[in-house]
Amino acid sequence: METKEAYKQKLDAHLKEWGVQINLLAAQAESAGADAKLRYAQELDKLRDKQRQAAEKMKELEAASGDAWDSVKVSADKLWDDLKAGIANTVAKFK
Repeated sequence: METKEAYKQKLDAHLKEWGVQINLLAAQAESAGADAKLRYAQELDKLRDKQRQAAEKMKELEAASGDAWDSVKVSADKLWDDLKAGIANTVAKFK
């Protein structure tokens, strides 16, 4: 089983990587046509909301201990999976 610190470091690295990917998508949106820009904007808003939720979850992880840690970890895993899938889906839509 992963230690709390190793888990937090892994998620922090993923969060940074996904932030870079979201920024790249935003840059692509700038060069897109009007219709595509609107679709990009909607998708980017969803991703940024998930990114914000993930950052908040990181704060919860830092503060959690014992049984609370296990509960927060489960919800963090789901949130991470949602964010990862959202980024992958958005990238696929706009290729």
